Amino acid sequence: MADRRQLIPMEREDAIRLLASVSLGRIVFTSQALPAIRPVNHLVDDGDLIVRTHIGAAITSAVTPTTPGVVVAYEADQIDPDSRLGWSVVVTGVATAVTDPDEIARFEGRLEPWIDQPMDQVVRIVPDLVTGYRLTNGTEPAEDM
Repeated sequence: MADRRQLIPMEREDAIRLLASVSLGRIVFTSQALPAIRPVNHLVDDGDLIVRTHIGAAITSAVTPTTPGVVVAYEADQIDPDSRLGWSVVVTGVATAVTDPDEIARFEGRLEPWIDQPMDQVVRIVPDLVTGYRLTNGTEPAEDM
């Protein structure tokens, strides 16, 4: 039997909801005029993506408190390795450094670092373009994975 998997586009709201259901993704940015990708954990706060990082990290060098904003992409997914079914979401938007101490403290309490290193910087990504796709088997309605 032929592989009937299909890539089904999803609405922006569904894509953001699925993004909020996982905590790990990949941020894509420019470092020394070249594309760079780093795995990071995130949370969704009122539709914005929040990422904690640290001084010296490549993304922190690109997104500083003195920059007006940097265009980045962010991707997260949940794809079953056996069935190869699931979903993928890509967000493109402007990343800025969060500088308000109260906001930083609030995010520190909600977003635990996934590596053993102090994460003293916070980056907010305001989504502009949001694309999401469900990978389905082609015979059943798409379900959240």
